[in-house]
Amino acid sequence: MSATKDLRKKALRAFVLIRTKPGTSEEIVRSRRIKGVKMANSVLGRYDAVVVIEAGSLRELQKIIYEMIEQHPNVVHTETLISIFHPPSSNPQHEDEKQMMEG
Repeated sequence: MSATKDLRKKALRAFVLIRTKPGTSEEIVRSRRIKGVKMANSVLGRYDAVVVIEAGSLRELQKIIYEMIEQHPNVVHTETLISIFHPPSSNPQHEDEKQMMEG
C-alpha cells in the first residue's frame, strides 16, 4: 500500500457544525484540547462553532462527536460533514495556504 493511501486510511476527517445556547460557543471552542480535535472556531452565521475532528475509524469519530460534543449541555444542534477526500498534509500547496492563514 502506498504512503498516500495509508495516510488517507488512518485520517478520517469530519467537520462538525454546531449551534449552541446563546453566548456559550467559547466552551465548545475550548474542546480543541480533546484528543482528535484538530481545530475549533467560533463563527458567525447559522452555526456558532465549527470543529474539525480526525480519527482512525468511524467508530472513534462517532465516539468523539457523540460523547464530547453532542452530549455537551450547551449544544442545541449539530450537523456533521465527513470529508471524502483530503490531501496529505505534506502537500506544498496546503502548507502555503496554512502559512497564509497563520499570518
